[in-house]
Amino acid sequence: MKKRAGLILTGGGARAAYQVGVLKAIAEFLPRHAHNPFPVICGTSAGALNAATLAINARSFHKGVRYLDNIWKNFHANRVYRTDAIGVFNNTALWLAGLILSGLGINRLRQTSFLDNSPLVEFLEEALPCEKIQGSIDAGLLHALSVTASGYGSGQSVTFYQGVDEIVPWRRARRIGVPTQIGIRHLLASSALPFIFPATLINREYFGDGSMRQIAPISSALHLGATRILVIGVTANGDTGQPARADMSDYPSLAQVAGHALNSIFLDSMEVDLERVQRLNELAAILPESVCAQADIKHVDVLVVSPSQTIEKIAERYAAELPWTIRLLLRMVGAMPHGGGILLSYLLSEGKFCRALIDLGYQDALKRRDEILRFLDGQPQDTGQPRQDAIQLHQNNEMPQ
Repeated sequence: MKKRAGLILTGGGARAAYQVGVLKAIAEFLPRHAHNPFPVICGTSAGALNAATLAINARSFHKGVRYLDNIWKNFHANRVYRTDAIGVFNNTALWLAGLILSGLGINRLRQTSFLDNSPLVEFLEEALPCEKIQGSIDAGLLHALSVTASGYGSGQSVTFYQGVDEIVPWRRARRIGVPTQIGIRHLLASSALPFIFPATLINREYFGDGSMRQIAPISSALHLGATRILVIGVTANGDTGQPARADMSDYPSLAQVAGHALNSIFLDSMEVDLERVQRLNELAAILPESVCAQADIKHVDVLVVSPSQTIEKIAERYAAELPWTIRLLLRMVGAMPHGGGILLSYLLSEGKFCRALIDLGYQDALKRRDEILRFLDGQPQDTGQPRQDAIQLHQNNEMPQ
């Protein structure tokens, strides 16, 4: 089997700016005119937008990363969702009315999202010419790009992929891989945060954020032919110096509950999958080769780069950058002035916050330059000393069949 590096860009709304900083450092590690170093690119939620950008610009990795850097550094919330008073409060009224009508068994309102993301639709149509993805594949610069979304009707985690003809669609419990020509609607579906942004209709089914029900986020890259995988996460791993359990004598606000739910969606599945990866790699190391071959257990290097600082704490420092309408809305649900940093970190699509995350990702990647270069060269990762700030693991969570 040909060895291929895979890149997994996870979800998390505005947190995805962190990925750009890591990619920016990687671009500096490589020659200036280097092509895309990741033949397999998998994106979920906001990570899907970054993934598509890299796929479109596969001929020049530096150009793709520079484009992402420029977009995120100059981002504003009004490019993602409506922030004007009429747009915000009309949409909120529709959302509340939809909840009430649904509770009465009446489903007359099709859109029941907290925010109106129509500006994002316009922005993506202008910024991402998805028709160029196939050109990258035909030129041999990209083996496959995937975007994962969650079907509200079927309950399946669907990985839409565009790649070479040899890739075989897959079907597993509650998750499938479907070949398609990836377009803006797939990116919108994958990044439709539950309750916050409206679902997107694709082939007679409405889809929402791809992190929902994504029980094995690493498996898509393996099905698409990756033999080693770099995961760029959007949450700090390990001990960040905070107390194990904060004093929470007050009843949690709606924002705290929503933030907890979003973290459960975006973080838990990847952490569980990485643990499963580690266990299978340990089996591959101790079992005879004949047994591994019969059980289809193979060792695959996985390198994870995650924030060294807690992103919600950074978000709280930049809360004032949001438009007054959104600040008022978040204050109504208990996200401001304090206590809603998690929810805030998903919605704070403002340049200053994004620049802080880009700088954090850049510095984190610089500190791990040697590890990343070994990964890109296809050299085995050193697993002698496990790290908590960004887990070094190796594995194959599930080999394609």
